[in-house]
Amino acid sequence: MSRGRTGKPTSIEASIPLADGNPASPTAADQIPKPAKRRRRDTAAFEQRIGYRFKDAALLEQALTHISALSGARNRAASYQRLEFLGDHVLGLVISDMLFRAFARADEGEMSRRLADLVRKEACADVGRTIGLGAAIRLGASEANAGGRGRTAILADVCEALIGAVFVDGGYPAAAALIERLWSERMRTPARPLRDSKTVLQEWAQARGLPTPAYREVERKGPDHDPEFRVTVELPQLAPAEGLGRSKRAAEQAAAAAMLTRAGVKADRLDG
Repeated sequence: MSRGRTGKPTSIEASIPLADGNPASPTAADQIPKPAKRRRRDTAAFEQRIGYRFKDAALLEQALTHISALSGARNRAASYQRLEFLGDHVLGLVISDMLFRAFARADEGEMSRRLADLVRKEACADVGRTIGLGAAIRLGASEANAGGRGRTAILADVCEALIGAVFVDGGYPAAAALIERLWSERMRTPARPLRDSKTVLQEWAQARGLPTPAYREVERKGPDHDPEFRVTVELPQLAPAEGLGRSKRAAEQAAAAAMLTRAGVKADRLDG
């Protein structure tokens, strides 16, 4: 190798990549920022956990993006909400099909109760926890600091959005396969008895010649993405009872449970 008077390689020689561990020009992979590399690794690990690899990575990113993570105009269309809407309906269809095939002797009432148990927010959030969904969600700093990654409402919504994203990316077969992987065991071993407080209260009232319980929304507060409802239920001869919930349905169930407790009735609860 020729050298200059200083004994150092000339500028031309210094620009030539050297082998055997000597310094060389960075490769394309080396030039990828570390945060981007980390996101790629995290995405690959997440796809491995759910058993599906996205063809369009942007769909997965959208499904995991909470509105609090968006800046500027805070365009809701860039968050998970549209995919959540789709995923909610896909989940209901796939679970209905699974129940129809798995419980050949079940009547419509039993299948409806099983369906309600499997698609409720608490069930979706539990599924989200099993796949480490909380750590993958993109949240704004304030929402993250407030414990948003573990919040049932957010986990449930993002879980449904994930289903919607898989449906768009891979079609119905891919979404159905994902849901069957994540819900099959839960479907065959329901976490709770298959009767809810509203049903028990209605049956109890009818057995005593009372009309159907009347539910009324008293208050709704909190942000749109995480509301809280207060509902009251009324029956003749009984004082009204109130219940709180993250959805109107959950608040109605809580109100019915409160009235049953006040009346001394024990319910096999399936609330949500």
